[in-house]
Amino acid sequence: MELESALNRLGDEADQAVADPEHRRDLLGRILFGLYNILLLAAAPVVLAILFGKKRCRSGLVQRMGWLPHGLAEECRDGQTIWVHAVSMGEATAVVPLVKALKRRYPQDRIFVSTVTETGRETVLRRLGEEARHVYFPLDFSFSVRRALDTVRPRAFICVETELWPNFLRAVAARGIPAVLVNGRLSTDSFQGYLRLAPFFRRVLSAFSLCSMQTDRDVERIVRLGADPRRVARTGNLKFDQIVVDAASSITSRRAELGIRPHEDIFLAGSTHPGEEDAVLACYARVLKACPGLVLIIAPRHIERADEVMASAKAHGLAVFLRTALGGHQPSEGPRVIVLDTRGELASLYPESTVVFVGGSLVPVGGHSPLEPAACGKTVVFGPHMDHFAEVAEGLVSLGGGRQIANADELPAVMTALLEDRSRLETMGKAAREFVRANQGAVARTEALIAQVLQE
Repeated sequence: MELESALNRLGDEADQAVADPEHRRDLLGRILFGLYNILLLAAAPVVLAILFGKKRCRSGLVQRMGWLPHGLAEECRDGQTIWVHAVSMGEATAVVPLVKALKRRYPQDRIFVSTVTETGRETVLRRLGEEARHVYFPLDFSFSVRRALDTVRPRAFICVETELWPNFLRAVAARGIPAVLVNGRLSTDSFQGYLRLAPFFRRVLSAFSLCSMQTDRDVERIVRLGADPRRVARTGNLKFDQIVVDAASSITSRRAELGIRPHEDIFLAGSTHPGEEDAVLACYARVLKACPGLVLIIAPRHIERADEVMASAKAHGLAVFLRTALGGHQPSEGPRVIVLDTRGELASLYPESTVVFVGGSLVPVGGHSPLEPAACGKTVVFGPHMDHFAEVAEGLVSLGGGRQIANADELPAVMTALLEDRSRLETMGKAAREFVRANQGAVARTEALIAQVLQE
């Protein structure tokens, strides 16, 4: 009888779906949601094996399964917890000023910031200290999600930059917990991929009380995916509001630690990927003819590749040093490459650089943020692949604070021209800083909207 009843209900829904397009989309969304969970369970052994096999993931595996530290359930029983999720280092860095603002507004609340990666965890511990507590985000299995939510019992859930986990968001909505998306963005590739499964993502996005997006383009895209337009707002990019390192306070110590003399210039290539280091090294070798007192610092996006970058520098016939191997050692003056194999140090070197290249942009990665060097008043050079920061890149270029090149072949000529014209370099740096200042305020706007959601 139960089977017959279920089949009848399914038949009724199918008939209604034929007559009602809205119901058809809803039914398709439910089917895709069920398929998502079937595929997730099928992949579970592989996912767990990968996580257990990676040493850096193993320490957080228990938490990823939903078992959070002992004692948290009792501590969170009062319901005064705000849960912020930032997948990795970039998202964790972006949300720091917002977390600080929320802590000032709600001092009685404890704030948990979850990440997926170890670099994200390190960022939370380093940048937020006692203001927030780190936990690993649970894998999106229903049982893991349920266990984690039973422990934390948040009164609000905030996720950063379109980090969508369907089962977690569905569980949050089922418990009546307001969910807010902050600093939301949708790259072209992500949007086109999501659009193919629009009924599924429409169901996922229905969990949000508010979607706070970076740009008008992001607003349009998330509405097209099915977000309620009444719950979508453009608030700008939180990364414009990041605290900038004071160059005057750090320049002496940083240069001494790196063995760089006061009269030497710094060409800083940040967050580089495979295929970019060779282009930067070839560029450096050519630029040295015009600027012999130039030191190249390369910060690979993944520091595990430091030895690979070292080998590339040696293949170009350049003297090369690992940052961690320098210690108090003072390298001989002259052309040399320093490979940054430390985490969290790149931002503090931007104020001291002469010119900056932003990686992930000569190869189709989507680019990394040019905002930190721009905020320090540095001229920023980047390649054609800046889709993740398209509006930022366009703004910097249009206001004269940045230079976008079409390919690696253009890099040497552009860098040489900039280093030979210091007046232009200074003017572009000022324009970059003013561009950042003119676009600040996203933290205040986002905080006000979150407060409104919590009040409602």
